Amino acid sequence: MTNPLITLYRSKIYTAITLLIILLIVGVLGFRFMSNYSWVDALYMTVITITTVGFGEVQPLDDVSKVFTIFLILTSVIIVGFALTVITEFILSKNNLEELKQKKMQKKIDALNNHIIICGYGRNGKQAATKLLAHKQPFVIVERNKDIIEKFQNEDTPFVLGNANEDEVLMQAGINRATTLISALPNDADNLFVVLSARQIKKELRIISRASQETSYEKLKLAGANNVILPDRIGGDHMASLVVVPDLIEFIDNLAIVGESNINIEEVQIEKLYDPKTGVKTIKDLDLRRKTGCTVIGFKNGNGEYVVNPEADVKLVPNSKIIVLGRPEQIKKLNTVFSLD
Repeated sequence: MTNPLITLYRSKIYTAITLLIILLIVGVLGFRFMSNYSWVDALYMTVITITTVGFGEVQPLDDVSKVFTIFLILTSVIIVGFALTVITEFILSKNNLEELKQKKMQKKIDALNNHIIICGYGRNGKQAATKLLAHKQPFVIVERNKDIIEKFQNEDTPFVLGNANEDEVLMQAGINRATTLISALPNDADNLFVVLSARQIKKELRIISRASQETSYEKLKLAGANNVILPDRIGGDHMASLVVVPDLIEFIDNLAIVGESNINIEEVQIEKLYDPKTGVKTIKDLDLRRKTGCTVIGFKNGNGEYVVNPEADVKLVPNSKIIVLGRPEQIKKLNTVFSLD
C-alpha cells in the first residue's frame, strides 16, 4: 500500500515539472515570434532567463520583448522556487517517512496489553501469526530483515525491526506487558538466547520455542521454555499417521483453525461462561449443547490437569477451562451467546 505522504510529494513534483515545461514552452514561443529569434536562440534565451545566469541577450530586445522577459523572469522565480522547494522537501523527508511510519506503528504496539510476541517471521512465524489472527489475538512480530517487514507489514501485522536476541528490542515489543513469547527463529542457538533473555526479563511469561535438533529440546526447557516444538518431528509423525490411521488424521486436519470461517474447536475460560451467583456449578448446568450446539470434549482444572470427554457432573472451578467442539456456525453462536468476542 502506497504511503499517502509519498503520493502527495509525487503529485507536487509532477505539478512542478509540468509548470517548468509550460514555462519553457511559453518562453521559447515568445522569443521566437516577438523577437524573431531562431528556435535555438529562443531556447537559449529562455533557459538563461529562467535560470537567471546573467548572460547577455543574443540581440537587442525591443520594448515588447523586454516586458515579456520581465514577465518570464518573475514567473520563473516563482515556479523554479516552488520546484526546488518540493524536490528538497522530498529528498529531506524521504528518510523521515520511514521514521514517521515506525513511530506510528510503535505507538500502536505501546498500546497493546496481554499480547503475544513472535520472534522471526519465517514459515513457522507466519503460521503462528495466521492462527493468532483467526483467534483475534493481538501480537507483535520481531524481525531483523527489513525487506520482510516492508513486504508484510500492515495494520493487522505490526513489526519491530531488530534482533530478538537484544533485550532492548524485546522491550520495544512490549515484553513486560505480553503474556506469551513464541521464538520461531531458524537457528536453535538464537532461540536459546531469546528464551534466556525473555525469561530473565519476565519470570511469569509463557515461552514457546521452536527447535530444529532433538538435542536442543532439553536445553531450551532448562533455559526457561514452557513448550518446545520440533516441526520436523511433528511433520514426520503426521505423515506416518496418514499411513496408519488416514481417516482419523484427515478428520483432525479438518478441525484445524485456518480462518474465522472454519473454526471448529475453541478453548474457553470458565469465568467467561457463567456467574457463580446463578447457581451454575457443573458442565451440565452450562447446557451448551442446547444453547449453542457445541459439545464439551475436554476440561482443564485449576491445577492444569486435563480430562478428555469429561462427565456432565464435573464441577466448574475457578481458573479452569473447557474445550468445545462444533461446526463453525455453532462456535460462532457460542461466542455470541456468551459474548466471547
